[in-house]
Amino acid sequence: MAIDGKTSRRTHNRKTDQKALHLVSAFATDSGLVIGQEAVFEKSNEITAIPALIERLDLKGALVSIDAMGCNPNIAQSICDAKADYLLAVKDNQPTLHEDIRSYFDTAPTSEVEKFETIGKDHGRLEFRLHTVSHVVDWYSSERSYPGAPRFPKLTTIGMVESRIERGDKIETERRSYISSRALSAPDFAAGVRGHWGIENKLHWTLDVTFNEDRSRLRVGHGAKNMAVVRHFALNLVRQLADPPKRKRSIKRRRKCAAMDPRYLMEILGPVAC
Repeated sequence: MAIDGKTSRRTHNRKTDQKALHLVSAFATDSGLVIGQEAVFEKSNEITAIPALIERLDLKGALVSIDAMGCNPNIAQSICDAKADYLLAVKDNQPTLHEDIRSYFDTAPTSEVEKFETIGKDHGRLEFRLHTVSHVVDWYSSERSYPGAPRFPKLTTIGMVESRIERGDKIETERRSYISSRALSAPDFAAGVRGHWGIENKLHWTLDVTFNEDRSRLRVGHGAKNMAVVRHFALNLVRQLADPPKRKRSIKRRRKCAAMDPRYLMEILGPVAC
């Protein structure tokens, strides 16, 4: 389960000083379906919106991945309270923890770490990713900062992704840190981190390119929120329909066929139309 926020750019209103709609969504990465959303009006409010979203969902047994905005002890606790596990990206919003994880992997003994490498080729680039995990987390203590400081509950795994991206003659490198309450192997950690990008590629990109969400100028009343929910609902219906192998259609083509063929539209609507 991936949780991330997206802003509908043209829903702001300068005359009334209304901020653009920002929606936090919960996305099932395996099925490609949106299972919940929570609307906020400022990016910083994700910290309060995410626990409210988690509270409404049945996440028992799920691995919930969130980017660095959600790397917060209270959010981690809300995930554990839902009987799920968290996988959180760690960046400079948790500077001490971020630096400690990087320092640990720089000097960690081979016996304490597990590694897994993947290679991806897409969009004209070649990407090598080295995933490293360790379950040695006894060094993590709240007393490192100040007595009684909030700490991440049930911290079990720390991870590091080192990527090398080659685009022609240009080479880029990056290191990303993560923490998790689940005892993840290196391959499982790689799958979890990679799966989180599904919310960007399969949801946010689709909403922008196929549904033209960023072009919507709905600003009055609850129009922007309501249409955001309708788009998610429509995307779920279109994506769930199983086309025959020889007639595999893209999301865009399915929508176009539904607009021209009432019988195909009824197939997409399914039980909803009954």
